[in-house]
Amino acid sequence: MLARRIIPCLDCDLGVPGGRVVKGIEFKQIRYAGIPWELARKYYENGADEIVFLDITASHERRDTMTEVIKKTSESVFVPLAVGGGIKSLEDAREAFNAGADKVTVNTSALKRPELISEIAGGYGNQACVLAIDAKRRYNLEEGREIIDTPEGRCWFECSFYGGREFTGVDALAWAKNAEKLGAGEILLTSMDRDGTYDGFDIPLTDIVSRMVRIPVIASGGVGRPEHMLDVFKKTNASAALAASIFHYGEWRINEVKKFLAENGVHVRL
Repeated sequence: MLARRIIPCLDCDLGVPGGRVVKGIEFKQIRYAGIPWELARKYYENGADEIVFLDITASHERRDTMTEVIKKTSESVFVPLAVGGGIKSLEDAREAFNAGADKVTVNTSALKRPELISEIAGGYGNQACVLAIDAKRRYNLEEGREIIDTPEGRCWFECSFYGGREFTGVDALAWAKNAEKLGAGEILLTSMDRDGTYDGFDIPLTDIVSRMVRIPVIASGGVGRPEHMLDVFKKTNASAALAASIFHYGEWRINEVKKFLAENGVHVRL
């Protein structure tokens, strides 16, 4: 049995010298959390299985991604590093890998040009290409959508891009299946409705996506306490749980969360 992974996410705003980690609620209400490489090292020492860096303004402002942050981090952090935001081409991916990244995540650029997934997977292996999906519930049922039942009613999920600033009309479930065919090795699945709310993961969304694809799915959006991670691991096939706020602001340490999960029957690396 593969161990479930706990992954801290560092949403980075590189619009200030050296960069900073920030966190919002439903992709808004941004507040400061720390220095990227300092937080990454703390999380590595606390037992993180991987670390995700997302430059949340790179695609929107058409900036290159955070190669210098990754270089600094990789000097003292020895778990897989994934980086996303502004990865528009195979060359952008190459720069991230050369800086020390193990994976790249793509969202906006892949929605605009899906063959980017195949190019990265072909050049560096499927495991190196993570598709990030930022999905929002839509209750206006439309023909041709992947409709699912939830406790709140029947809905479909729409993909956004540019850091949640624009919506695409693309069905998130259909996009997940297509991305797997194109060569994505993993899906980072974020519920925009739950992001930063502390209300727990969107279980119906995570469940359906993790069952319809054969590649690993990282659940993201909404963690407020360890019970939410236990919930997503017990009720879905998610291979990893991603969190930000509960780690950034000192509410929980990663090793404490892992101990709680292990005591409740979830296989994690201690």
